[in-house]
Amino acid sequence: MSTHALTDTVVTDLVADATAAPSMHNAQPWLFRYGRLSRTIALRADFERRMPEADPSTRALHVGCGAALLNLRVSAAHHGLEAATTLLPVPSDPAFLAAVLLDSHPDAPGGQADEEFRALHPAIADRHTSRYPFDEQAIPDDVRARLVRAARTEGADLAFLTASHLETVLELIRDAEGYDRGDPARDAEQRHWARYTKTDAPVDGIPDYAFGPRDASERAINRDFTGTAALADRARVLFENRPQLALLSTEGDRPVDWLGAGQALERVLLTATLDAVSTSFATQPLEWPDLRWILRDPVRGTGHPQMIIRLGYGPTGPRTPRRPVDRVLTIEP
Repeated sequence: MSTHALTDTVVTDLVADATAAPSMHNAQPWLFRYGRLSRTIALRADFERRMPEADPSTRALHVGCGAALLNLRVSAAHHGLEAATTLLPVPSDPAFLAAVLLDSHPDAPGGQADEEFRALHPAIADRHTSRYPFDEQAIPDDVRARLVRAARTEGADLAFLTASHLETVLELIRDAEGYDRGDPARDAEQRHWARYTKTDAPVDGIPDYAFGPRDASERAINRDFTGTAALADRARVLFENRPQLALLSTEGDRPVDWLGAGQALERVLLTATLDAVSTSFATQPLEWPDLRWILRDPVRGTGHPQMIIRLGYGPTGPRTPRRPVDRVLTIEP
């Protein structure tokens, strides 16, 4: 192992990049511990930020932490570090999601994987969830191919929805949104993570300026964070008629697969950002077991659906708050 200095400042930068990842309702359900002697960052789940109503299995929590892990790996490459990653290193400790051993290689040219990660790094700061309308411009085939390859590199499958399958998934999303509104416990849980900036100075959750406008046609698929409440002066505009959706799936459906899905998701999102493609999510049917299994393409679909991504050309969306790094990072001897 190299003895090249790995300062606390560099570790703080790595974790700051990691926490820029998306997570369900921007709950940021992660904690990091760095051991100076071992040069290892431990990624741990913060189960106090789980959502027992919408995510009782913690699948979505693991996906969010996996996205943070991908950012950490990208940031390590940017800083000239190798990041040897072990998922779920202690089976008896389900909160211990990953161990990342950091090693410096200042004289090594780096392989293709390092170059690809370094190229992704600028997108970490630029990626934001956009709940705004996109235009009707189709994403070119070469861009779609890059996004599919990005998911495959992390062991997941990304499929763009077409024809009747798209219509089925759109109906499932809208049905699930209605189920959420009709479930008082879920509605309360969602409203718990909504932040109103006239009264709050949020460090997590979804701030009102990121809710996005309502669809004047009532056909939009974005989650409505106002729930059964109303937000005064919220704009009503028309969204795209046929959203461009992609379904991210994995072969398995265990915590290790959920972490892999999160890494694949973030690699797709960063790749899309570099191609000026805006993104958001439509996770509502994934949170209802009876609906989740219907999401697969009835003809070609395989695997377990983990995320529905909406993609297109339009506003990139505002930056949402993050917890200060000193609240999520512990540095130990």
